[in-house]
Amino acid sequence: MDFSSFNIFAIFLATVAGFSAGALWFSPKTFFPLWWRAMGKPADEVPGKGTNMGAIFASLVGSMFIQAVILSGVINGLYENASVAQGALIAVVLGIGIAAMSSVGHRLFAGQGFLAWALEAGNDIVALAVMGAIISAF
Repeated sequence: MDFSSFNIFAIFLATVAGFSAGALWFSPKTFFPLWWRAMGKPADEVPGKGTNMGAIFASLVGSMFIQAVILSGVINGLYENASVAQGALIAVVLGIGIAAMSSVGHRLFAGQGFLAWALEAGNDIVALAVMGAIISAF
């Protein structure tokens, strides 16, 4: 892998965009209430209660950064100058083929079912698509 092809600005933007896509996807006005119920949580339970939300969000940003770095390597490894559409498509394929498929068993064995999985996988696929588009734009 040629690290000279990595654009740190694009990776940073992709990280922020991936995190933001997740925040929008799981906001109280979008899919969070449905996902929360699909996870078997009561409506009156406060999300994150008793946890270190700072550590959770820091871990999430760190994982988004790693995804952006890996995605950048894959896109740049496949295409010298990928178009925005090609970058997004590569990311969608990886999102469906790897992220979504590796997590389906986790949700099913945890007893949370297909809806929780579909909402989480949908978020992963959309976030990766946005990240891939940004990376290939630079």
